[in-house]
Amino acid sequence: MTPQKRARVCADLMWANDRASQALGMRITAIAPGSATLSMPVRDDMLNGHGMCHGGMIFALADSAFAFACNTYNVLTVAQSNQITYLAPGVANDTLTATATEVARLGRSGTYDVMVTNATGDKIALFRGLSRTIKGQHFDEDTA
Repeated sequence: MTPQKRARVCADLMWANDRASQALGMRITAIAPGSATLSMPVRDDMLNGHGMCHGGMIFALADSAFAFACNTYNVLTVAQSNQITYLAPGVANDTLTATATEVARLGRSGTYDVMVTNATGDKIALFRGLSRTIKGQHFDEDTA
């Protein structure tokens, strides 16, 4: 199995059960070993009291991209720690895109950076996620 095919199968299996990302209207637009890109429309019900996209919604998008990126190797992987810096507000009716990129993967630990941008490419947030592998795989590669 090629690394790209492995990444796609893992993403498809995770997506099938990821009700949170689906409910927020996210879509996976790219997947590859160690990377993932997800997009999400900013709906009116995602706005905070200032009329901007709630930071938790932006965090959720970045966290989902991080999760899909660090699970592309067919090893169950979870978040150990995350940090986000908001740079600009998200606005209603815009589409945000989170691009996660692997920085390092050593032993059971990984480091991923996620850039969140708006539809015109402006930077909205920077997210860094630290991952940790746990026991198990997404699928049995011997029978796939």
